[in-house]
Amino acid sequence: MDSSSAYTPQPSQTGQDTLAKIAKGSLSKPSVTMTVGALEAALIAEFPLADGEAWDRSGLSVGDPARLVEGVAVALDPTVDAIEAAADAGANVLVTHHPLYLQPPATFAPASSVAANEGAGVWAAISRGVAVMSFHTCLDVSTKAQRVLPGMLGLRFERVCVPLPDTAGKGYGQVCSFEGSPLTLGQLAARCTSVFGRAPRVWGDISRTLERVVTCTGSLGEVGQVARAQQADCVICGEVKYHDALALSQAGLDIIEIGHDSSELPLATVLAATVESLGFSDGQVLIIDQRNNWTYPETVRV
Repeated sequence: MDSSSAYTPQPSQTGQDTLAKIAKGSLSKPSVTMTVGALEAALIAEFPLADGEAWDRSGLSVGDPARLVEGVAVALDPTVDAIEAAADAGANVLVTHHPLYLQPPATFAPASSVAANEGAGVWAAISRGVAVMSFHTCLDVSTKAQRVLPGMLGLRFERVCVPLPDTAGKGYGQVCSFEGSPLTLGQLAARCTSVFGRAPRVWGDISRTLERVVTCTGSLGEVGQVARAQQADCVICGEVKYHDALALSQAGLDIIEIGHDSSELPLATVLAATVESLGFSDGQVLIIDQRNNWTYPETVRV
């Protein structure tokens, strides 16, 4: 996938196509007049910052709120490469899931990654004139995000696993049942392979028939224990700590680990569709492809 390709969300699709439908080319001029600050405010209205974790950093982290939006790019991670790709395609705003930083960087210098200099992303954003705004845990708990993994995997969403206090239907994890006949752990894992294009790690008896499944983007965290307490048979998550997986599996909870990025890349479609709903038409929102960071040697002839 070309990193500077126009993106059209396809929420009704399942499988890998849900990530993006693309057409080559640079961004066209926006059909609406909106400032960076107004765009941030509109997205905050959809994903309130108050819904996020206290340790998180969401909203505008770099950029001039008074500047007019010339083009919008969307990505999972605000890497230096993503900022450069956005600027090269004519976008002066990058909307991401993960933030540029949690703790403010101590130094700022040109570098290929924050591993080389912790302020490299901020430096690149300012140098290229790209405002960066992120919607992390406030997106994770949103009602829009809750339908993503269940929809891709053909599961029936029933309720939130860990509800957010004082909100209607928001929270972490999604308790699901099967649309048709129940699947075995092995069959559900095979479905994950088909949908995400890579084999997950599976902990449990693959012949076991499942009835209740909990999906969770990103790290499993407290969702695992709550899922066990709610008598789920299996969790599908982005990643899980080894000792948590060990304890949960011994308590009867099977685990399908699909990869942190695989579980959250579809959230970029949620952000892109939300931006488009504000009046940005087809061809005015760019998605930065970050799907191919990992290589799976068993699928490659060496």
